[in-house]
Amino acid sequence: MRHFLNLSDAGPDGIAAMLADAIDRKAARAGWPKGRADADAPLAGHTLAMVFEKSSTRTRVSFDMAIRQLGGSSIVMDAGTMQLGRGESVADTARVLSGYCDAIMIRTDDHAKLDEMAHHAGVPVINGLTDASHPCQIMADLLTIVERGKALPGLKVAWLGDGNNVLASIVEAAGLMHFDVVAACPQGFQPEEEAVIAGRGRARIVADPREAVEGADIVVTDTWISMGQAHADTKLAAMMPYQVTPALMAAAKPDAAFLHCLPAHRGEEVTADVIDGPQSLIWAEAENRLHAQKSVLRWCFGQIG
Repeated sequence: MRHFLNLSDAGPDGIAAMLADAIDRKAARAGWPKGRADADAPLAGHTLAMVFEKSSTRTRVSFDMAIRQLGGSSIVMDAGTMQLGRGESVADTARVLSGYCDAIMIRTDDHAKLDEMAHHAGVPVINGLTDASHPCQIMADLLTIVERGKALPGLKVAWLGDGNNVLASIVEAAGLMHFDVVAACPQGFQPEEEAVIAGRGRARIVADPREAVEGADIVVTDTWISMGQAHADTKLAAMMPYQVTPALMAAAKPDAAFLHCLPAHRGEEVTADVIDGPQSLIWAEAENRLHAQKSVLRWCFGQIG
């Protein structure tokens, strides 16, 4: 049984297989209505349980549409309206859902909850986001990069801002797929040491945003105030020198692309003229959550990779 808790669960070969599958399946349904199932409906009869302990737009809709396009169905649950929100254990929830559904996707805070879910579930478990990592988002990012004709090995990715869960998964991807990450983070907001180690020597943390962006192929940022965090003026002040501006983008390669996992706060982590400008791929990136996660689901069921 395959769980997708972090990118390393799939490894380089699994990630490459999922990206190839996502590209092929996306092309095969070009121009179709979004609710029409893929021609082969490879997960017909399968049901995905989706558990949300955090707010969601892209994860909720993309996974719901992903399982539908693969021929299956979903059950969407918010923790506050299920017994998990009233004290039922993650372990008991995992056992119960495994009896009803064929896979579980959970979006939660503490990564230990995800690990516990996977340990007790009798079906594949997928990480829809934790405070420690966000592998499904990075699968979409890699898909967006590859379909724009950029090879992953040797690529330079610049990260600006908070050393958060998204950065942790980018660094993990770098170690697996042989590209480099230079992350500029202010003092006190660097990623955890374990996250950097997961990059297998392909990640470097610096203080100077221009150093990170110089010669970069891809420039990435994320909101500075994550879900559940207070809107801290101190943090915002520390982050402002790391705002992605046209001047900063000019230090990257001329054909550099800008990515942001959304939601965005224009005027904070990025200026409007960058995120809404010609180098921005954010809408393709957002749509690719759907296509990448279809392949994640197929990988979890052993249909690819």
